[in-house]
Amino acid sequence: MEKRIMKLGHSPDADDAFMFYAIASGKVTSEEIDFEHVIEDIQSLNKRATEAQLEVTAISAHGYLSVQNRYRILSCGASMGKGYGPIVVAREKISDLSGKTIAVPGKLTTAYLLLSLYADDFIPVEVPFDEIMEKVLEGEVDAGLLIHEGQLTYEDMGFELLLDLGVMWAEETDLPMPLGLNVLRRDIPRGLDTEVLRVHKESIEYALSNKKEALDYAMRFGRGMSEDTGEKFVLMYVNEWTRNLGESGTGALEYLFKKAHRKGIIAEKPRLDILRD
Repeated sequence: MEKRIMKLGHSPDADDAFMFYAIASGKVTSEEIDFEHVIEDIQSLNKRATEAQLEVTAISAHGYLSVQNRYRILSCGASMGKGYGPIVVAREKISDLSGKTIAVPGKLTTAYLLLSLYADDFIPVEVPFDEIMEKVLEGEVDAGLLIHEGQLTYEDMGFELLLDLGVMWAEETDLPMPLGLNVLRRDIPRGLDTEVLRVHKESIEYALSNKKEALDYAMRFGRGMSEDTGEKFVLMYVNEWTRNLGESGTGALEYLFKKAHRKGIIAEKPRLDILRD
């Protein structure tokens, strides 16, 4: 039987690299599918998903709103955290963000949606995620919305913490903060869809069972992080909800979209169509 080639999108970040290590290295394989890795920043993957360019891809939870008619959510591969998440930083303390320019990693990112939930009347400036700290340092924007390892390294660059969205979320609910998802295009036939799910789940389990091996690979995408920082960052977002969304992960998505709908940020709440075992 000829294998089907599927494009698999994920970001050039240590946590995604950790999750997909076993697929990339051939530790986990499929007799039915060959995956072609497409490695791009999350905003680019969100945009690709709006055009259904990739059969399976990582996207922002916020991005799912735009693609729910074309993609289903995989029950594994989610990026969720509890008590931590995106942060807003600046060169100096700012008491009121109204009217301030804030560099954001894309308007389809969940980080941007969360910022819109917890702050009002700011001026978003879309900037590639790995250039945000530089833009803040150079004074091109008043503040920056940091995702990925910037959450752990911002103090090293002398930034002031203005908002910790993960803490603000945790003060409201015991549910984890949903940030990223893996999704599968709806035109993938039955049987192949569950094969995609199996390969993803086994890749995640392999990485968590062989942390040293998977972390060594993931640190190639660490953008200069130390090993200790890299491991901390990876295990912040590859966790029990990555293995399986479960009730709390699904509840977190429902809470996020309900909150955004109540504030008038989104017109309607999405239908959470989740492919499970």
